[in-house]
Amino acid sequence: MKTLFKTFLLVITFLTLTNSNAQSEHDKHNYFQISPRIGYDFPTYNNNTPYIDYKGGLEAGISLDYYWKWFGIGADFDYIKNKPENTYPTTNVIGRLGPITTFNLNEDKITRIFYGIGPSFKHENQQGNFVGELNLRAGLASIKGGRTILTDAATNDLLNFHTGYNAKNVFSSKAQVRFTYFFKETIGVQAGAYYLRHFNVTEQLDKSMGITSGYQPFTSIDGQNVLDQSGLIVIDEVEKNTISSVGVFAGLTFKFPSKKDNCKACDTYSLAVTAKDKFTSEVLPNTDVVVKDTKGNVVQTGTTNSYGVVVFNNINADNYVINGQLYTVALQGNSASENEFKPNETLQKEILYTDSNFILKGNAVECNTITPLQNVSVILKDVANALQKNTLTDTKGAFIFHLKQKSEFTIYGKKANFFSQTETISTNSFDRNTTLFVQLEVCMEEADCGKAIALKNIHYDVDKYTIRNDAKPELNRLVQFMLDNPQVNVEVSSHTDSRATNSYNQTLSQNRANAAVDYLVSQGISRSRLTGKGYGETMLLNKCADNVECSEADHQINRRTEMKVVCPK
Repeated sequence: MKTLFKTFLLVITFLTLTNSNAQSEHDKHNYFQISPRIGYDFPTYNNNTPYIDYKGGLEAGISLDYYWKWFGIGADFDYIKNKPENTYPTTNVIGRLGPITTFNLNEDKITRIFYGIGPSFKHENQQGNFVGELNLRAGLASIKGGRTILTDAATNDLLNFHTGYNAKNVFSSKAQVRFTYFFKETIGVQAGAYYLRHFNVTEQLDKSMGITSGYQPFTSIDGQNVLDQSGLIVIDEVEKNTISSVGVFAGLTFKFPSKKDNCKACDTYSLAVTAKDKFTSEVLPNTDVVVKDTKGNVVQTGTTNSYGVVVFNNINADNYVINGQLYTVALQGNSASENEFKPNETLQKEILYTDSNFILKGNAVECNTITPLQNVSVILKDVANALQKNTLTDTKGAFIFHLKQKSEFTIYGKKANFFSQTETISTNSFDRNTTLFVQLEVCMEEADCGKAIALKNIHYDVDKYTIRNDAKPELNRLVQFMLDNPQVNVEVSSHTDSRATNSYNQTLSQNRANAAVDYLVSQGISRSRLTGKGYGETMLLNKCADNVECSEADHQINRRTEMKVVCPK
């Protein structure tokens, strides 16, 4: 046994070194595989001796397979050790001279050796690193041992006996399933189970006694096993039994891919795929590319670089289908045929983005900073059709939308306690033949309680406080903020410059604040959530106080409308 395993180890070492030093290209579809294993066997012996059972034992073996894609041919060797187990009673036994107190028991181990050949079938995942196999084998076995004898030590009377086996060239069959995980390209770990059956196994005939088996019958009376004095029941004819077993095992698998014939310089092949926009010819980074064989199996995948290119190296010269996807939109694919590949050259292929929509690439940031905001719900509304789309920003604050041609959209961000800009985008100003990507930044300002945020473009006619149409979009932005944050109360404040009297400015600013509140209420905001406050000229933002000469632009800074979240009491 030790010599056999040393031989297997030598074979594995030689093949591994040969495989690792070879400079020729390997064919991954056709390969030789050697799989040593060790496990545990659970036997069933169908013989005529009623008081003998059989224990499980060691199983060691090896499988040799050669595969052509999913089909192969293989050979198995199994070495199995079992042991008989006497089940004849050895307590409270009454023999011909009275109670039997001492027994002699000998149980010889059984050795089974199986050699078989047959077909192999396999299925592997797309990456080829997880393989399931079914092996069917038919062959011959030798079965030797198992002699069991139980006697009364005092009288040497025979109580239970089976002569065992010494059978050669026993026809046998085996079915085996195993699963292998290749943690390296050519080395994996395996586990599996088998069913082994031996047919017409001939029992030995004990020449000294002239029998194959025998036992002393007994009768159980009041907890005692009283031997029948009629004598030993014997079987003196050689029987042909069936022996079967199931087993589980684990081990290693070594794969040796076949070397392609006539490979001297070992040709290599590469495939480069470029993703482009059909209309602008602009290259497309971050495009997902999938290469499949003609059966639809994924061969390789990748993502285009900043130049819109992904290169697949060490690819076999074969027929392929090339597909791509950019931001959930499928590209017009392409194909590559086996005869297009040239040794040691890169085959160039293009896939095209044919969608006629624009791609809006946006970012949500905190106002007046470059700090990105993630997990912002960005809302895009089609002005003409009242259609709405939503998406979330990623960790870099980025988001994507597809925009139809000749359309107008509004876009804003939604995040708890953030006040968002509302942007308007019209694709009428873009030509799809020259533009694919539209860039946009959405600014959002954190609305901490007590913090004033200026509302831009809130203008009033001179000495008037009526809300003009050009002020409504900005107030609508505040409406949206309050709808998105229903627990928030807001103060709307109005401020004037220092010109005119204090009392006049105070009254004018209060009227303007009240007008802003009235507009918000008209848009569905509860008046209980709103406070209008006029501050007149009491909160100037610069030096332009009474009797200070300032430009019109400086005075404009002080004329403003603001909002702030009211802090809870």
